[in-house]
Amino acid sequence: MPKCATQCRCTILPPELLLRIAQRGTKAQRDAALATLAADQTMRLARATYELMEGGARSNLLVPVGAKQRMVYDAEHRETLPGKATRVEGAAPIADVDANEAYDGLGATFDFYARVYDRNSIDDEGLHLDATVHYGRHYDNAFWNGQQMVFGDGDGDLFNRFTVSLDVIAHELTHGVTGDEAQLVYLGQAGALNESISDVFGALVKQYAQRKRAEDADWLIGEGLFTSRVNGVALRSMKAPGTAFDDPVLGRDPQPATMADYVHTTADSGGVHTNSGIPNHAFYLAATALGGYAWEKAGRIWYETLRDKRLKQTATFTQFARYTVQNAGHLFGVAERQAVAGAWEAVGVRVAA
Repeated sequence: MPKCATQCRCTILPPELLLRIAQRGTKAQRDAALATLAADQTMRLARATYELMEGGARSNLLVPVGAKQRMVYDAEHRETLPGKATRVEGAAPIADVDANEAYDGLGATFDFYARVYDRNSIDDEGLHLDATVHYGRHYDNAFWNGQQMVFGDGDGDLFNRFTVSLDVIAHELTHGVTGDEAQLVYLGQAGALNESISDVFGALVKQYAQRKRAEDADWLIGEGLFTSRVNGVALRSMKAPGTAFDDPVLGRDPQPATMADYVHTTADSGGVHTNSGIPNHAFYLAATALGGYAWEKAGRIWYETLRDKRLKQTATFTQFARYTVQNAGHLFGVAERQAVAGAWEAVGVRVAA
């Protein structure tokens, strides 16, 4: 069963962003942010207890490769999971837009991994994909808790519903893939790699669904989450880290694009959502240098590196980069190896080609 290393609960919004809203926002915005932070903390403790008591295990009926098994629940604005079953596998769309978007996002992510990398669901063993919508009241987040996806409705002021972005759904589900394959520790550079890998495959799932080539893709994560009141286009930009938003309430996108601006902090598990901008940008540079559909070469290299048995739970950027360069050569050839090495060097991570 996939699980986030170190009993983490992987949310799409970092706590620092919610704290800034709590400090700068209107009363309604502050209330929503504080309620979200409280709910996140409660669920984080519940997740830790689950890991300690149950060892993270979860029974799961195996299904044939390519056979999706989805279930969407409605929390009905409570904070109890999973909630009331509202759409099952194979059922027609219902009146609830959030439930339909969650259902479709689970399916698109499943299909991507199955068709592109021959992976049988998140754990490669046919894991059923479950999601709960309408979690809490004005809950400003989405997360993978090691067992299922959970989506808030947003506050309607700064954030729209969290099912609106396919890449966000794929990002969170990919935390399950990373937990199953590498269990990267959610701290420091290993944690930033964990976040970056989710951004990488979140972007690729969206590009695959849109049939976008690397040079034509927007490389944004979380486009559509912000309402029109926010001065920003998305949560993050892999093409230009640090430019996704600059807003009086949310502040400025803090992501660095290179090691020269690496953020040393104890917040957010050592800046995992912030410093992920560096490997994110390296992937963007590698994908555009290789050209074509990014999931075919760059994505394959990153996927095989995630599965590489040499990759340690505490991997640094340099170690991960080294394996991507080596795998590029093994999978494709000298030109691809040099392109990947050049991408890492451009962000300040030096690896011999």
